Amino acid sequence: MTRAFIIAAKRSAVVPHGGAFADYALHDIAAPVVIDCLNASGIAPTQVDELIAGNALGAGGNPARHVALAAGLPTHVAGLTLDRQCCSGLDALNLADALVRSGQANAVIAGGVESYSRAPLRHETFADGHPARPYQQARFTPWPDRDPLMQDAAAALASRLGISRADQDSWAIFSHQKALAAQERMVQEITPINGQNVDPFSRKLTEAIAARAKPLSRSITAANTSVAADAAAFCLVVSQNIADAYDGPKAEIIAGCTLGDTPDMPGLAPVLAIKRALSHVQIAPDQLAMSEIMEAYAVQAMACVHGAGLDEARVNIGGGSLARGHPIGASGAINAVRLFHELTQTGGYGLAAIAAAGGLGTAMVLRA
Repeated sequence: MTRAFIIAAKRSAVVPHGGAFADYALHDIAAPVVIDCLNASGIAPTQVDELIAGNALGAGGNPARHVALAAGLPTHVAGLTLDRQCCSGLDALNLADALVRSGQANAVIAGGVESYSRAPLRHETFADGHPARPYQQARFTPWPDRDPLMQDAAAALASRLGISRADQDSWAIFSHQKALAAQERMVQEITPINGQNVDPFSRKLTEAIAARAKPLSRSITAANTSVAADAAAFCLVVSQNIADAYDGPKAEIIAGCTLGDTPDMPGLAPVLAIKRALSHVQIAPDQLAMSEIMEAYAVQAMACVHGAGLDEARVNIGGGSLARGHPIGASGAINAVRLFHELTQTGGYGLAAIAAAGGLGTAMVLRA
């Protein structure tokens, strides 16, 4: 078994749906990011063995193949699209790691892309001729009574753990503050597309503004929930022989896993994955230099940080998705890109983790 390293990590800006990327197809957002990864690493397109793209909104047609072709990769790069909802982008990286470690590939581009703005309309059809019925949220379990709306699941989690709306709002406010403070250093990781080289949603959120936010479900509001967004993020994962010849920033993937947990309490699922990944390489939470934890809801991030025993001061040091947006299939890969750029500046161990509907959690540990 060889070792696997990330030697380039890029993302687009995260743009709320209906914004600057509203007219862009998936490959229009993703291809420039892939090209930027290759340019940053010096790896020729002919050296790429596979491209894996997370995508969750059911675009069909194997978007990864579209991205590979649009990015000018050789036609031998087949492209693999992965849908594990919010976990998809980070799962793509874990799969790339497995391909490289097993010797089946030397260079894999992996990440995710999502467009809420161009998401297809979805309808359920019936064999008896009953009119097709539209739906927005897919089913995540076979049991309707254990398949809550995501905001209802988040509200139930907040109630169970005694996390107030004010606590959630404070987390969201701090996320925006950190994101605004990090804008200048984040420019290096963002591939400019349509004039966007910063995340436009980050703003000066205050307690007063948060207090006026529309309630979605009990303590869950528009202020402490990530906005739907369009974005792409990809990393170049390579074998040790390629990494050894590369003199730029690099980070080794040393652990990763996806686990399921209680379907109707999805916000807690990453805790199991984090603990499994850290135990696999015998690393304690206090040994982590930093962590990138998904903020689909403030309460979900707070629950994961507490449940996994992470140091809150070292979590999402450049802000999280509350300050950017949540492009479902790309969000886990965005966490990985953020982690790579922060960790290669400081060195040490870093963690990326994300939850997904249906009670899923994915984690990855890097060492720089």
